[in-house]
Amino acid sequence: MVGVGVLALTAFAARSVALAGFGLDSLIEIAASVVVVWELSGTGEARRHRGLWLIAFAFILLAIYLAVQSTWLLATGFHAHASPGGIAWTAATAAVMFALAAAKARTGAALGNPVLQTESRVTLIDGFLATAVLAGLLLNAMLGWWWADPAASYVLTYYAAREARAILTGHLLHPSKPSAR
Repeated sequence: MVGVGVLALTAFAARSVALAGFGLDSLIEIAASVVVVWELSGTGEARRHRGLWLIAFAFILLAIYLAVQSTWLLATGFHAHASPGGIAWTAATAAVMFALAAAKARTGAALGNPVLQTESRVTLIDGFLATAVLAGLLLNAMLGWWWADPAASYVLTYYAAREARAILTGHLLHPSKPSAR
């Protein structure tokens, strides 16, 4: 939750749609973890189904928000401010996510645990998302490429739409299918 707060503050200060989107995505990922805890606690199929719908809906809203906001910013030529705090946070986040993904993959392979191996790929994607946002922030700050911030948020838009689709087609329409993530 600290990371979400840092991202919210840096996004607001810089008026960065990419940072805001990354923060919202992080919030959705936290909510998804709560659904996993629900599932592991054996609270029932109906509650899990409702939780998955909420996560899918959150990803749909995120994709719509980012697509509209990014397109609007590009069309109007809005220039986000440089964000040294956002650059530092996303650089650290990317490094941690890549290291964590490698550790999860190794541990999952050693234990023969497919859930942990799948989770390592989700963590790897989080590292890539942080890197995309970092690239947009750096290009804006160092080269003045103002359009890089909303362009980076299109990467997040794609990811959010893909996740919503995977949840809706994989989990909710075919509940007996294993996770596509």
